[in-house]
Amino acid sequence: MDCEALRGFQARLLRWFRTHGRDLPWRKTRDPYRILVSEVMLQQTQVDRVRRYYQRFVRQYPTVRDLATAHPARVREAWEGLGYYARARNLHAAAREVARRHGGRFPRRLAEVMALPGVGRYTAGAVMSFAYGEPAPVLDTNVRRLLSRVFVRRRPASPARLDRRLWALAKAAIPHRHVWAFNQALMDFGATVCTARSPKCGICPMREICVNYGRTSGAPTHSAEDES
Repeated sequence: MDCEALRGFQARLLRWFRTHGRDLPWRKTRDPYRILVSEVMLQQTQVDRVRRYYQRFVRQYPTVRDLATAHPARVREAWEGLGYYARARNLHAAAREVARRHGGRFPRRLAEVMALPGVGRYTAGAVMSFAYGEPAPVLDTNVRRLLSRVFVRRRPASPARLDRRLWALAKAAIPHRHVWAFNQALMDFGATVCTARSPKCGICPMREICVNYGRTSGAPTHSAEDES
């Protein structure tokens, strides 16, 4: 990886985020439980829709202990309208696991967070970086698309190889400082500038370092995925 390009990417992204970062309610907290709630809700669901449900849910269940002791039917009722109800069941089970195995204190180790029901590598990384400032990579759909377009000139034939490469990129890209802002910026930039359809390449601050800029009528060449 070109270290100079990587440093340029970090600086451009953080500078962009200071001006254009989205004002989202779950960014006003460092509570790992509330961050987990937001990340689970955001799976396969648009940000604008999650805003309303997130605020209502954390008012009803403000702590992990509150959720752990709730009746399953009440939890489903609080989730009503968001769909994909397995997410609510997994979130409830995760809260109970925190209460049972960790005494109600949210775990601080990546492996322990990943061991919670319904929590995968991306969600665990989001909790670790957004709650604790740990340099854990995040690789959702938006970040995959952004890193692939900016840094991957030739897509590996194997999806597994591409996946490993993108996780390595996401980890290597994290700066020593500003972990929270950088990972939030990755997701925002992918969602609002380096979008799946009609990416804003003409105003993109990454143009000078993006290996795919201009290869196909100014648009990135990699296949796009729907952004959340």
